[in-house]
Amino acid sequence: MIRYFFLVLVGVITSIASSAQELKVKSFTLAATDISAQTQPRKDLNDDPCALVKVQFVGDILNVKGNVILPLLKEDYETWVYLTHGSRQMQVTAKNHLPLMVKFADYGVEGVEKNRTYVLVLSQTTHSNPLAADVITIPVKDGVSIEMVKVEAGTFMMGATSEMENPYDDEKPVHQVTLTKDYYIGKYEVTQALWQAVMGSNPSYFKGNNLPVEQVTWYDCQEFISVLDSITGLNFRLPTEAEWEYAARGGKKSREYMYSGSSNLSDIGWYKENSGDKTHAVGTKQANALGICDMSGNVYELCEDLYGSYPSPAQTNPTDELLYVLRGGCFRSEAWSCRSSCRNNCPPGYYSESIGFRLVLFE
Repeated sequence: MIRYFFLVLVGVITSIASSAQELKVKSFTLAATDISAQTQPRKDLNDDPCALVKVQFVGDILNVKGNVILPLLKEDYETWVYLTHGSRQMQVTAKNHLPLMVKFADYGVEGVEKNRTYVLVLSQTTHSNPLAADVITIPVKDGVSIEMVKVEAGTFMMGATSEMENPYDDEKPVHQVTLTKDYYIGKYEVTQALWQAVMGSNPSYFKGNNLPVEQVTWYDCQEFISVLDSITGLNFRLPTEAEWEYAARGGKKSREYMYSGSSNLSDIGWYKENSGDKTHAVGTKQANALGICDMSGNVYELCEDLYGSYPSPAQTNPTDELLYVLRGGCFRSEAWSCRSSCRNNCPPGYYSESIGFRLVLFE
């Protein structure tokens, strides 16, 4: 009986440990020009000034142990931790992650100094197969991450199906498409914060961290993806037109709406009638059945493949061979242009404040 209980207990502990992810330190540095520890000071029990460590992590920091003067302060993606002068280490615990002991000497700091500000950047360990959930969050850089939604492989009717009102000829004929592999697609259009973190610049006309990045060409997107791959160790790309439409329709959860998530465009998208002639922060409208936002309106989204006429026969994993595809309509579009089947195109070197993109990742 004792042996049985011990084995069960070991199994439970192993299960908990395997479900929790590991934290890792990307960097720990003195922020020489940051005077936050002086402008927003805190004193220890001896009335001496503290050091400030700004912990940057996309996720919930639950607890920090060590010579900590509580409470912790939350500032967007940062958690501010005040430590007594000379502290040499601290233990960080984040939600769904194993605790991490950070020894400052490992990063060239023997002990933190009073009135000085330090930055600790954390990420989660990327395992050989990090894709194991319906929604995943991938840390990128500087506290910025990518949320992605799983789309299960399946077969659908692509093009001007019966719910698509007043379709154009290039949406015909309706044809069967089979996607043979599950994939992940960005929950949101790529934001300016993400582009800035990866590329160190922001080409957008409308400025705002949570606005979709725009004024990017197809070539620019390929360069961005190459740098992103090197940062994350993963392999992203633009969605094919078929992957885009399947996800916009809701995949296996499709409810046969005209737009991505509703037949009432105002509920799920920013377009000519409600946008005020500008882009809007991603995720501020209702998501579709898969939990994906802004696939109708806000900005047109570039696809990986090229624009061409639809063939009549059924297809498997199709791609095209002409101009690059744009999908989804934009903040300046009429409602009909935001339908899930509506198609547009542009040359690979063309850019506009109405054109952005989202990412795809395969298991």
